[in-house]
Amino acid sequence: MKHLMIAAVSGLAFLLSSQVIAADSEAGKKKAQEVCASCHGLDGNSPAPNFPKIGGQARTYIEKVLNDYKSGERKDPIMAGMTANLSKEDIENLAFYYSGQKGLVNKR
Repeated sequence: MKHLMIAAVSGLAFLLSSQVIAADSEAGKKKAQEVCASCHGLDGNSPAPNFPKIGGQARTYIEKVLNDYKSGERKDPIMAGMTANLSKEDIENLAFYYSGQKGLVNKR
């Protein structure tokens, strides 16, 4: 049983790491400059209060949100238009890039 658990955890770690390695941060940065930066900022920390700050968010969260906008599961006319032409690779690269940026620090 112990060996089965070790194999399962090792397999899961390999799958997760291979997904991260497959993404290209530089391609994500380039796509961010083309598509996202005007609203969200290049580092994902928009100075405009009406645009979400996405820098430092979890990669899987960013991927899910972008895919949901693209599929129409999540509704927003602006984001639907922005995601319409993104490929699966674009979304993975954007998520990888923005998740690697520093998020804003809450000041209390």
